[in-house]
Amino acid sequence: MSCIFCKIAAGEIPSATLYEDEDVRVILDLGPASRGHALVLPKRHFADVTAMPQRLLGKAMKVAGRIGAAQKKAFGYEGFNLIQNNGEAAGQTVFHFHLHVIPRRSGDAAVGLWRPGTVTPEEMAETAGLIRQEL
Repeated sequence: MSCIFCKIAAGEIPSATLYEDEDVRVILDLGPASRGHALVLPKRHFADVTAMPQRLLGKAMKVAGRIGAAQKKAFGYEGFNLIQNNGEAAGQTVFHFHLHVIPRRSGDAAVGLWRPGTVTPEEMAETAGLIRQEL
């Protein structure tokens, strides 16, 4: 398989590993948004969140929470973001599920957030209905 994250998760490519078990490996990101920025990688290949089994999604979130708590203690961070991109339009560049754990301090510019828009109650009801139809 040519997936670089599969190779890293399998230990074929060296990485700064923070945590590992039978399902996931957590590594430091090579292009960190802040010191300690980590990636939670499943050891099995899943292109994105829509392909992941629920059990493994839950585990990835639980592990990410533990990593975020450790980042806060290790460096005195005030919080952390969990970011997971799905599809090229959403910023996914490696098509192997991965969950970013990005430690944060107040006022830093580590991660850009979206600008809240506006929506009418009618638009919200229509939007909700269209999405519910697809569930």
